[in-house]
Amino acid sequence: MLCLGVWQVGFRKGGIQLMGPLGRRTQLEVVLAGLLLASLFALFGCAVALGIHPARNLCLTEACVTVASKIVEALDRSVDPCQDFYQYACGGWIRKNPLPDGRSRWNTFNSIWDQNQAVLKHLLENATFNSSSEAERKTRNYYLSCLNEQRIEELGAQPLIELISKTGGWNITGPWDKDNFMEVLKTVSGPYRAQPFFTIGVSVDPKNSNSNVIQVDQSGLFLPSRDYYLNKTANDKVLKAYLDYMVELGMLLGGEKNSTQVQMREILEFETALANITVPQDERRDEEKIYHKITIAELQTLAPAVDWLDYLTSALSPLELNDTEPVVVYAKEYLQQVSDLINKTDRSLLNNYMMWNLVQKGVPSLDQRFENAQDKLLESLYGTKKRSCAAEEMINEIRAAFKDSLDNLGWMDKQTRQAAKDKADAIYDMIGFPEFILDPKELNDVYDGYDVSDDNFFQNMLNFYNFSARVMADQLRKPPNKDQWSMTPPTVNAYYMPTKNDIVFPAGILQAPFYAHDHPKALNFGGIGVVMGHELTHAFDDQGREYDKDGNLRPWWQNSSVEAFKNRTECMVDQYNQYTINGEHINGKQTLGENIADNGGLKAAYHAYKSWVQRYGEEKRLPAVNLTNDQLSPLLTKTTQITK
Repeated sequence: MLCLGVWQVGFRKGGIQLMGPLGRRTQLEVVLAGLLLASLFALFGCAVALGIHPARNLCLTEACVTVASKIVEALDRSVDPCQDFYQYACGGWIRKNPLPDGRSRWNTFNSIWDQNQAVLKHLLENATFNSSSEAERKTRNYYLSCLNEQRIEELGAQPLIELISKTGGWNITGPWDKDNFMEVLKTVSGPYRAQPFFTIGVSVDPKNSNSNVIQVDQSGLFLPSRDYYLNKTANDKVLKAYLDYMVELGMLLGGEKNSTQVQMREILEFETALANITVPQDERRDEEKIYHKITIAELQTLAPAVDWLDYLTSALSPLELNDTEPVVVYAKEYLQQVSDLINKTDRSLLNNYMMWNLVQKGVPSLDQRFENAQDKLLESLYGTKKRSCAAEEMINEIRAAFKDSLDNLGWMDKQTRQAAKDKADAIYDMIGFPEFILDPKELNDVYDGYDVSDDNFFQNMLNFYNFSARVMADQLRKPPNKDQWSMTPPTVNAYYMPTKNDIVFPAGILQAPFYAHDHPKALNFGGIGVVMGHELTHAFDDQGREYDKDGNLRPWWQNSSVEAFKNRTECMVDQYNQYTINGEHINGKQTLGENIADNGGLKAAYHAYKSWVQRYGEEKRLPAVNLTNDQLSPLLTKTTQITK
């Protein structure tokens, strides 16, 4: 059971600490480093005794020797890098790091995340924990309630059974007395955030980045993508496992086997109907095309099966709304079709489907039987079970390299090029963690109104859904907070937010192998530098380029440059369409943004490193690796590539 979740509400910009517990070496690493260092010094002594002088440009600090040993271990020198660079760069690491139990993949992101989780676990379980911050005490109580397996097992399915009863009952497990579509929809998708049929939220208006707006989009599928439902031959095993999972949960909650099987199959067929009208992700990349701002009254005409004013007023309580309230719709055709689907579907099936969505929100906080059922489904899906200010300088160096590269784009007109440079200059960077988390009063204010006990994990989850719904509603009448974070400090990742034109690098990723203050610059530029370049390039990928320097969705490129850009991206789509993973071709259109960012990020980071060398001179080389610093940078990139 995952107990180390950290809530993401209202993070604001702050400083950064690069050293501390997360940066310490393990005892084993120190021993290995010492042995290698001793060996190198022994060789150095022999060389001097024989009158042979070692190369003066080798870096023999402890940090250089340690990282050199790791690089040597990660390489597969039996492979020609020109033939298979991935195997050359990662073959040794893959051999020495077999896939851990319970994992479908393993890389440096996973490894560092585990380290960060271990640190959080130690802090929360520390017997001397005595914080003056109410918010920190809530965090610990939440964690302890998750650890209290005895209490969770004692409660069994009862918390969810009571919630189902409170919501009006479920035909699968007993009588249901609320043949009232709107009341159930409001309850399920409001305070409990289940959101069947469609998602609603409050976020920055892409075409007016100084204000927040209600946003509505398609939703409703439990499996990861529509293809699982529509490609039945290829996904027969997954669909069978999903149906088995549905039936098992229904029976655990009191359903009779035959009746549960019949009704769960109907729910699966309804989800398949939703999948049929869901727009594929690769057709939703042009945000200018899918953005539609309409009023609630116009939304009512578009999708009349739902009383939208009643629904949105309930979801965003206590705000007062009227039918002239603007709403940004991202799936206009889908909403029209889902309205038709709702109108022609039996009310008992709609109720069953909505309650199934509610059940999914409660399952993660129930007893071991529910966790076991979930594990079996995850195993069929992923082949595994689930498991419970130097940086600022580098960003500026990479930003400068990126801007310089714009001058070499012969296809981009002068006006667009200058506007792109202005946008790059306007990108707002947030590094490490938001400052408010260091102030107990500010931290308490953020989580004021969220009630947590140390012995009821299920209720803590429900309270948080309700709390987050109130926080979301509260944003509608306020201007967007540019300093708000969408990732927590321990997260091993980074992101670019187009509506704010900002890039964020949590403290979790600001450690080796991505960054270490005593590592050669070549490694830092090849690690965190490529991450920075990747996120910066997202501002100019096929989606990010549609937003201007202020975060507004509007045309700011000259038409000639737009056409030239599209021609070049089509070439990249075709290139990536040729690549296969496990025999299946990549969808180059769907992955276009990441592919642009990967290529642009590596290029920007490499040129930034070369500029650094021009200013400060060549670095000493790592011992035993037998690679130049130019070769080291992309080598490290291969093993630490960013994911969105």
